[in-house]
Amino acid sequence: MSHTSSADTTDNTVYFGQQYLNLEQVVAVAKGAKVKLTDTADYVEYIQKGARFIDSLLHEEGVVYGVTTGYGDSCTVNVSLDLVHELPLHLTRFHGCGLGDIFSPMESRAIMACRLNSLAVGKSGVSYQLLQRIEWLLNNNITPIIPQEGSVGASGDLTPLSYLAAVLVGEREVMYQGKRQATKDVYLQLGIVPLRLRPKEGLALMNGTAVMTALACLAYDRSQYLSRLSSRITAMASLTLKGNSNHFDDILFAAKPHPGQNQIASWIREDLNHHTHPRNSDRLQDRYSIRCAPHIIGVLQDALPFMRQFIETELNSANDNPIVDAEGEHILHGGHFYGGHIAFAMDALKNAVANIADLIDRQMALVMNPKFNNGLPANLSAATGERRAINHGFKAVQIGVSA
Repeated sequence: MSHTSSADTTDNTVYFGQQYLNLEQVVAVAKGAKVKLTDTADYVEYIQKGARFIDSLLHEEGVVYGVTTGYGDSCTVNVSLDLVHELPLHLTRFHGCGLGDIFSPMESRAIMACRLNSLAVGKSGVSYQLLQRIEWLLNNNITPIIPQEGSVGASGDLTPLSYLAAVLVGEREVMYQGKRQATKDVYLQLGIVPLRLRPKEGLALMNGTAVMTALACLAYDRSQYLSRLSSRITAMASLTLKGNSNHFDDILFAAKPHPGQNQIASWIREDLNHHTHPRNSDRLQDRYSIRCAPHIIGVLQDALPFMRQFIETELNSANDNPIVDAEGEHILHGGHFYGGHIAFAMDALKNAVANIADLIDRQMALVMNPKFNNGLPANLSAATGERRAINHGFKAVQIGVSA
């Protein structure tokens, strides 16, 4: 699988089907980019071969988890062939018990993009028609109403993804044209016939990591912005406090060559115009929240590459169970729905971002406090005279930053 981009950024379209999808493309789809599913004869045949292989196993009375058996602990319970076609629908329905707030349309679009890309790998035994329906939903900006709570991740995003599966069969609710509506009403309005899920398709839609991966893509995108933003805020704080710009010198950082940390130091000294107009203060050393900012923000910047690897590998994987190898005619039972890589990356991201939040809190406190702000008024209040006693300036803002 090539690691080249699968999107043509000139027409704001993201392409799906055996191409490598990156984080930025998921974010683009989340924000409204059109999608295009590969429609070459070879690719369509590749996808359809998996669906036909599942059909052939049914004719041969083969045992396939979640197709001719129950789910989870019920995998030892055989499902008779006359009920096999009802099983996917029952799977989507009994998981329709999500709780909590609903995902935004942007988050739902990211989820749909991640599930589409995983199924488009061609190892899930679904039909090409199912992939086309997800493509159609995205391009018409019809997004499932998905509650945020309900699955543990270790068994895949079963409950939230059941809301996507339900929409494909014309059930539950969608967001369309800015309104929350019954799916069946939207389909009736647009003349769309609901899908009838084939054997394995309910499980293939639900038993995967698309929700956690989608949220990881969006969180990663925000964290990249935060890294750059917090570097600029640090430069502003240093300038405000008449700080010593030598704290960010390239010779200094060459002695501790973490590449991400050095990138942060470079951004700060560029914002301070250090080499052209170095700023030296009476203080030999500024406080930690200024002087150590590249080291704190740099942890996030240095962690981003491994997080990208974890997220994009998951994004471009077949992550349901079982895996269907139509070419070799194998059904492979495993645990690809397990979300450990995404969970680890997001736990690490949460730690790095929390440290930056602490950093910005301390920088704000420095600027506000007359003990440390190098002559600026307390709480940055511009009030003078008798009005000074009743004006607390940005004190509540500082409390908000701490919160």
